[in-house]
Amino acid sequence: MNTAQVAFTAPHFAAANVGKQILENGGTAIEAMVAAAASIAVEYPHMNGLGGDGFWLISEPNKDPIGIDASGVASKNADLDYYQRHQINGAIPSRGAKAALTMAGAVAGWQQALAISSQWQTPLPLSKLLDTAISQAKWGIEVTQSLSDASFKTYDEFALDPHFAPFLIKGKALKKGKILKLTALSNTLQTLVNNGLEDFYQGDIAEKLAQDLQESGSPICIEDFRSYQAKIVKPLSVNTSKGRLYNLPAPTQGIASLLTLAIYDKLADKVGSEADMAHLLIESTKQAFILRDKYVSDESRLNIDLADLLSEEYIQTLAKNIDLQHALPWPHEAKQGDTIWMGACDSEGRMVSYIQSLYWEFGSGVVSPSTGIVWNNRGTSFSLNPNSLQFLQPGLKPFHTLNPAFADLHDGRRMVYGTMGGEGQPQTQAALFVRHVYQEQALDHSISLGRWLLGRTWGDASHNLKIERDLAEQIGNKLGELGHDIAIVEACNELMGHAGAIVKSADNVIAASDPRSDGKGLVSEHHTTNTKAE
Repeated sequence: MNTAQVAFTAPHFAAANVGKQILENGGTAIEAMVAAAASIAVEYPHMNGLGGDGFWLISEPNKDPIGIDASGVASKNADLDYYQRHQINGAIPSRGAKAALTMAGAVAGWQQALAISSQWQTPLPLSKLLDTAISQAKWGIEVTQSLSDASFKTYDEFALDPHFAPFLIKGKALKKGKILKLTALSNTLQTLVNNGLEDFYQGDIAEKLAQDLQESGSPICIEDFRSYQAKIVKPLSVNTSKGRLYNLPAPTQGIASLLTLAIYDKLADKVGSEADMAHLLIESTKQAFILRDKYVSDESRLNIDLADLLSEEYIQTLAKNIDLQHALPWPHEAKQGDTIWMGACDSEGRMVSYIQSLYWEFGSGVVSPSTGIVWNNRGTSFSLNPNSLQFLQPGLKPFHTLNPAFADLHDGRRMVYGTMGGEGQPQTQAALFVRHVYQEQALDHSISLGRWLLGRTWGDASHNLKIERDLAEQIGNKLGELGHDIAIVEACNELMGHAGAIVKSADNVIAASDPRSDGKGLVSEHHTTNTKAE
């Protein structure tokens, strides 16, 4: 019997504990992730859930990682004519039934991932993976500050909808420390245990969801459930001086996360201060976002191979666009989003980087009364303009801010990392990666240090550079001199995302979670025995 380290990180401590327990009991990184995904769907219902999407990066030692795209497609009924018939012109609503227009892929992603896990070793029963989430929903969760803030923020939008009542207490917004019971969601999770995950798309749950969505006024129908499948995809990757970096292909902004770090890598030798580092990362981000917005859409609409943007020659060209002494002016349409990222490493060194999301807080706000599931509003990323790269068509996927990351470093370390935060995801990934890998700062410190966010956020018309106060006190004046339009926000601000990471070396594993979240990065021992599938 051998002893090996296992690790899990999540933006909510309860989900992190669930994942750790599965790993300690011999489960795979994938099994731990599914258990934690179900748990955090209960504990952080404003940010993610069964009515949303998921993206996976799965790495086995000495193998190229594989991805799973578990994002939903637009309903067969959702097209320009549909919205015009409902007197909707100009833009798809961001909330309500007409915003609930894409299928939820998360559960199909769990199923696809568990099929891979079952090839590694004898599977744990689904009851083992979901029982904690079922209990959490049944007996109640303690409302966090993050959940309370989201509840108060969305109260005026959703409070009058009787179906949203499970996410209120006696009709009032949620206050931190209160206990919220999600009985219908608990029953739905139990049904998945009893009938299998495919029930979400082919069985009783699918029928209930389709009926509830139709009655709410959503275009989604039962055929959309029955035809949906998550799919395995080849990740994008790029070589840097530090190692090979991986992320998800279209329709995600994974290309932007890779470009940001690859461009910075060409300029890293010019960094002499914290202000230099931030300036070059911000300017690298701008170059990446320009290309992202020009090209990224549903994969069927790509008119180039995104991998071509990651060639050595092209990245050198982009790096030459960056002025070390001046910021590029930045009027830019920002992408928003609330999400959760989680990471896992099991006793065999298999690692998972995973994102699960509803898009905005509580997604569309449409709650299925018979299942307790909140539906996503990812479809609001589509456009009703026929000339737009994001023009709505049935069966296509909208642009996604979601992008879980993985790095295979030249020194032998392997790293899963990511964050929530829409437009901020590539920026936060880059900040924590550069601080840990280039500057060799401790992983937890790299995540907790002050961060920045370039671009507009909800209810804000400006496209400025928001900097947390502790960092602004160090480098704000210098960035201002370089031409950055700075706005200072309070330190340790949830606006900057909930980052996390796990780093595995030959003889050690470390995990960290963001103090801006309610999370934990946990490392423990697992006594390994041979449980390989026959």
